[in-house]
Amino acid sequence: MLASLQNPLTLAGRLLLAALFLPAGIGKLTGFAGTVGYISSVGLPLPTVAAAVALVVEIVGSLALIAGFGTRLAALVLALFTLVASFFFHNYWGVPADQAFVQQLLFFKNIAVVGGLFVLVAHGAGAWSLDAKRSA
Repeated sequence: MLASLQNPLTLAGRLLLAALFLPAGIGKLTGFAGTVGYISSVGLPLPTVAAAVALVVEIVGSLALIAGFGTRLAALVLALFTLVASFFFHNYWGVPADQAFVQQLLFFKNIAVVGGLFVLVAHGAGAWSLDAKRSA
């Protein structure tokens, strides 16, 4: 029974992961100046370039997950992006105690997302994907 659910669950997993990244990327695109300001506020260099890279990674990566096209590479790039971003934007160890709980929650949510993305890197997009159609 579980084997018969593998393809629909893999598709659902890809879509749910994309649901995190696509709105974030579109938000960065439509609110580009605010994104640059936020990146500047944590002291990262080249905030305009970083914002552009972030929105491309999030939009292109999520579209790749949705289509199941280049899934392993897209998931790896999204995982590394999320891991790095977590240390800069959810550093719960460096914020006042009244802010630490929420930042810690967001940090470990991102770590779990990285875990899900690593599963896609390891196992691929499943049969219901353009990757599977290309290799058939």
